[in-house]
Amino acid sequence: MDKVSIAIPATSANMDSGLDCLGMALNIYNIVTFMIGDIPCGINITGEGAEKLSHDTNNLIYCTAVRVYQKLGKSVPGLTINCQNNIPFMRGLDSSSAAIMYSIMAVNEFCDRPFFQDDMLELGLEIEEHPDNITPALLGDCQVVVKDSDNHLLHCSIPLPSGLKAVLFISDFIMATREARNILPQQVKREDAVYNVGRAALLIASLIEGRVEYLKTATDDRLHQTARQRLFPTMGNIFAAALSAGALGVFLSGSGPTILAFAMGNTEEIGKKMATVAREKGINGRIRVAESCNEGAHIVS
Repeated sequence: MDKVSIAIPATSANMDSGLDCLGMALNIYNIVTFMIGDIPCGINITGEGAEKLSHDTNNLIYCTAVRVYQKLGKSVPGLTINCQNNIPFMRGLDSSSAAIMYSIMAVNEFCDRPFFQDDMLELGLEIEEHPDNITPALLGDCQVVVKDSDNHLLHCSIPLPSGLKAVLFISDFIMATREARNILPQQVKREDAVYNVGRAALLIASLIEGRVEYLKTATDDRLHQTARQRLFPTMGNIFAAALSAGALGVFLSGSGPTILAFAMGNTEEIGKKMATVAREKGINGRIRVAESCNEGAHIVS
């Protein structure tokens, strides 16, 4: 095999109360084609982030491929990489996890599949330390992820209620993941930790049981959103607008700035209100309606 195309979905991590341990795949896919040839490195990018991403050997996709080949003890062939990007870049829908998983899967195919699924997860986590993004990107669905006492990743999928939609407000400005991580407090009060543990448990239970009336409470948080609101002061106004229009729950996707509102209907009105309030506060953006997908990273013809 000297050519392979891989589709990988966007992901929304944290899901608010589930900081660093809950994430869901969304049916917005990037498609990347790898070809082995004579050119040492050729990278072509269209769509989201094309003007910002590196088109040379500094590109994360290429760097990851090199790392995987080295891990296998193999020389790096000439690679041409064509990226069709639909996942918003640096907006909290984790295009970086997608970039890492493309390369791992492509090299795995080119080298006769030495890695099993969990091997690819572990390798992905060596590069991107966010299992709540990497896991749904590879496996699809909504995933609970934790590390055991031996630092091995454990994951379990959560079924979601039929018809549940994700209304996304994708702002035009960027929030860097590192900045959004560094702004978090190093210590939290016990009552805040208990607050989040209870709501994360309620979120999982309400999704499994279809108790969507609990999602507003279940997606509340005291561990990260308050701090990150300093980087995105209008966030609370957009939350309130979504809920007033009928959203079931609303939260910051990943480290932001995308805001995700759960809905079983009325998606157009919810999106319109979110965008209107944001615009009134000087924040431009776009609305996209998506839903969770059970198909994670996969090879396409």
